[in-house]
Amino acid sequence: MKIQTKYLGEVDIEDSTIVNFPSGIPGFVEETEFVLLDIPGNPVFQFMQSVHTSQLAFVITNPYHFYKDYQIELDDVTLELLDIKQENEVLVLTIVTLKDPFLTSTINLKAPIIINQKKMIGKQYILNSDEYPSKASIQSTAEKGV
Repeated sequence: MKIQTKYLGEVDIEDSTIVNFPSGIPGFVEETEFVLLDIPGNPVFQFMQSVHTSQLAFVITNPYHFYKDYQIELDDVTLELLDIKQENEVLVLTIVTLKDPFLTSTINLKAPIIINQKKMIGKQYILNSDEYPSKASIQSTAEKGV
């Protein structure tokens, strides 16, 4: 199936690569189908593109690239909603807020995207603690030399 994307023009996707977000994403509850698209030449970041709205795409990344000690514990409701049975089914991603210069960009550690990559079901999971910020630097404390 072909879709129009915000950053890559028209792309061909397989139905099996579509991630279903049954409740949408906060602020975009009507958007329930997204696809993860690689950014050419960039192994760290991807686009999470709406299947139905070409202008809706998020830049995402794996938070463990930047914060090796990042840990979250999913509640039972989320585990059931996403039909997660084993840890290896879980893909954790974070939304990037791009800024200029790029090194001032941030990632949202407070509300990661959780995907059951076996069943292709996702949810933005909002943490109930203040342990992680919604605007964490893409330069982790280790990279900053702190």
